[in-house]
Amino acid sequence: MSKEYDVVVIGSGPAGYVAAIRCSQLGFSTACIEKWLNKENKTVYGGTCLNVGCIPSKALLDTSQKYVEAQDHFSIHGIKVNKVDIDVPAMIGRKDQIVTQLTQGVKGLLAANKVDGIAGTGKLISANKVVVTGHDGKQEELSAKHVIIAAGSVPIDIPPTPIDQETIVDSTGALEFQAVPKRLGVIGAGVIGLELGSVWARLGSEVTVLEALEDFLPLVDRQVAKEAQKILSKQGLDIKLGARVTGSKLGKGAKKTVTVEYLGEDGEHKATFDKLIVAVGRKPFTDALIDPEVGIEIDERGFIKVNDQCMTNVPNVYAVGDVVRGPMLAHKGMEEGVMVAERLANKKTQVNYQLVPSVIYTHPEIAWVGKNEEELKAEEVDYNVGVFPFVASGRALAANDADGLIKTIADAKTDRILGCHIIGPSAADLLQQMVIAMEFSASAEDIGLTMFSHPSLSEGVHEAALAANGHAIHIGNRKRRK
Repeated sequence: MSKEYDVVVIGSGPAGYVAAIRCSQLGFSTACIEKWLNKENKTVYGGTCLNVGCIPSKALLDTSQKYVEAQDHFSIHGIKVNKVDIDVPAMIGRKDQIVTQLTQGVKGLLAANKVDGIAGTGKLISANKVVVTGHDGKQEELSAKHVIIAAGSVPIDIPPTPIDQETIVDSTGALEFQAVPKRLGVIGAGVIGLELGSVWARLGSEVTVLEALEDFLPLVDRQVAKEAQKILSKQGLDIKLGARVTGSKLGKGAKKTVTVEYLGEDGEHKATFDKLIVAVGRKPFTDALIDPEVGIEIDERGFIKVNDQCMTNVPNVYAVGDVVRGPMLAHKGMEEGVMVAERLANKKTQVNYQLVPSVIYTHPEIAWVGKNEEELKAEEVDYNVGVFPFVASGRALAANDADGLIKTIADAKTDRILGCHIIGPSAADLLQQMVIAMEFSASAEDIGLTMFSHPSLSEGVHEAALAANGHAIHIGNRKRRK
């Protein structure tokens, strides 16, 4: 006899556990299924984000940035350090401790909200039934009035570089190095590739990034992307664009290396690395997730088809997070999880897909929301631009962290803010101010008339908004677009 619930959620990543908690808060009996096992072979919640994604990568990014600061930047503050060493196993251990704390936290949140956590692999076998296969092979059946699929995504691998998680690794393996590789190759100059490449470059690796596309960060505003490429190259990332990997060969001996073959605009090349990270993107995890008889529509890329409210073609089945269209971002999945839960309770909650912020956690951070100049030109929208460089920020200079800029784009007729693009210190947090402003349809003038504390990095947001209308105080005003 199957257990009965109002809602069964498959997956406990950010989209899944948030959906489950909100459903329970709204009075639905809820179960959340999770198959993830940690290093101790115990079920842990939080999905990719908490276990091998957002959180552990940020732990390594922060540790490696502190190492760089101690090694290269303390002296400018008058702080003398004789010698700086990195204990890589200790760094990895700290990362693991943070992951454990947060995954245990999610477990506690589910319990506190009376969500039944169920260990195993879930499979939708009918519109109202999910079979859970435990790690011991035993199965149980769950009945549900509503099912929310939040199974997440997995790294994409490519035939020329088969993953062995020893010499050739994906993003998960790159979080587990026990020593700094002398020569590190990274395939893919996207978010994951640049973040992981930055970690190990800061610690001393000679890092080469191979990117098949001709443009660097093509989804990012061109001015910001060019600035990012310049800064990251100066930091030691050898970024090769238009480099299409065609093959690889593992070396022999106790200390394996890998030789990568790639095509560039000037012909064939080879490069040998001690470690190779394959970071060419992620794909939705939908394999063996849904019985074909259920009739859920899945597109050619493996994404579950949903409408704007994340409902599939089967009315009581929803899908959220990385398994559906849109950027694979934890916060986007969280908002979808809340939206679905609240719509089940007859609330008219909606996600604003026009204002999904994106961040690359290199140093400096790269963050953006809304439209960029290239998109607005293609749409023939008349706009004004305000740019404020961090080198003009007293707070940034005091912190010796003044690389980058803040860029605000506003509609030339209405002055409504259309986009914000930042590369610089605390870009993710600064951008959020503009996301809030844009959610309430603020104009550049609205931001300009708002008082900002001094001295603060946030003053740059103020000045960029003022500059969009030619009213900046602390920089020269460039000629406005006609």
